[in-house]
Amino acid sequence: MAEENHEQGKVGLAEEADGRVQQFKGWLQEKFQEQVEELKRPEDTQLYKAFFRVGRIDEPRNRALHTLNNFFLHIHPTKVNRDAVRYSYTWGMGGISFYLFLVLTFTGVLLMFYYHPTTVQAYRDILDLQNSVPFGLQLRNIHRWAAHLMIIAVWLHMFRVFMTGSYKRPREFNWCVGVLLLVLTMLLSFTGYLLPDDQLGFWAVTVGTNMARATPLIGHEGPFGPQLGMTAYNDVRFGLLGGTIVGSNALLRAYIWHCIALPMMISVLFGVHFWRVRKDGGISGPSPVMLESEMHE
Repeated sequence: MAEENHEQGKVGLAEEADGRVQQFKGWLQEKFQEQVEELKRPEDTQLYKAFFRVGRIDEPRNRALHTLNNFFLHIHPTKVNRDAVRYSYTWGMGGISFYLFLVLTFTGVLLMFYYHPTTVQAYRDILDLQNSVPFGLQLRNIHRWAAHLMIIAVWLHMFRVFMTGSYKRPREFNWCVGVLLLVLTMLLSFTGYLLPDDQLGFWAVTVGTNMARATPLIGHEGPFGPQLGMTAYNDVRFGLLGGTIVGSNALLRAYIWHCIALPMMISVLFGVHFWRVRKDGGISGPSPVMLESEMHE
């Protein structure tokens, strides 16, 4: 009797387990059908609603909400002062600076495939790039001239912002961000100067870092530097070069700053800069002017 009960218990457990498996398969089929139906209607999926939170009802309030609640569209204002976007007013220098940064990023990544940041190989890589790599000379020249043009564009952009008073309230914070971008852009150009490891770059970095050792407080030849314990082996110049001379350590540090650290910082500040332009009411400009065709009796 006990054995029969035991066998019946096993059969009951097996049937219960089989029932649960069938129930789980049915649940999976239902979920699969739900996913298929959602794919047929992508506007009803949670992912779509996360990006586009407002429907497509064509009315002024809904259009504004559609822009404000969308991450990708939020950078563009719902209304733009027509006179603030004239090229005669903005010169387009901010956008040109950003596009030149994209060109420099793209060409710089391509150049990294043919470059080794060592004193033995760096200059040889530049010669091979110019003479052996297909379109290598054109690639390097695009990178070089884009760097020069970006410096000019950023300076003209800052000049335009200053002359038009666009740094004033409520845009003081964004002006400070722009000043940081200017400094980082110049540092980006300066660190790239050493990478070919030629005489021009060597002496340019030598002069620049020799100026750094006269920095107040952190340079061993600057004011209050010796009083704070600064020497030629622990001051800012030593930190920049990784030693006391422009050698392999300086080349490696310039490569890391130029290709990794500075571009990442500039990318973050670009995002903050564009975001503040949007939050501060768009591009600052003159008072709106009514066109003659818009005037009514």
